[in-house]
Amino acid sequence: MDVVDESWQHGGGPDAQSHYKIIVVAKHFEGQKLLARHRTIQSALADIISRVRAISLHTLTPEEWKTAEENKVGFRSPGCHNKS
Repeated sequence: MDVVDESWQHGGGPDAQSHYKIIVVAKHFEGQKLLARHRTIQSALADIISRVRAISLHTLTPEEWKTAEENKVGFRSPGCHNKS
C-alpha cells in the first residue's frame, strides 16, 4: 500500500491534506471487479473519507502490480477542476 498526499498539486498548499492517491495491492482483489475493490477501500476509510476532498484509488492484484511494474505504468490521478 502506498498513500501519497497530492494536495500541493491542487492549490491547497503543502498542509491542506485534501487530495490523496492510494495504491493498494492485495490478493483479496483477485476475482473482484473494480467497483468492489474501491468499495472495500472506501469502507475501510469510512471514518476519515468525509474529511478529504479527493481520493484517487488504484487497486490491483499482485499479478496486475507485477505487470504494471514490468510495463513501467505510472499511476496518475485525474486533474482537479477546482485548482486555484
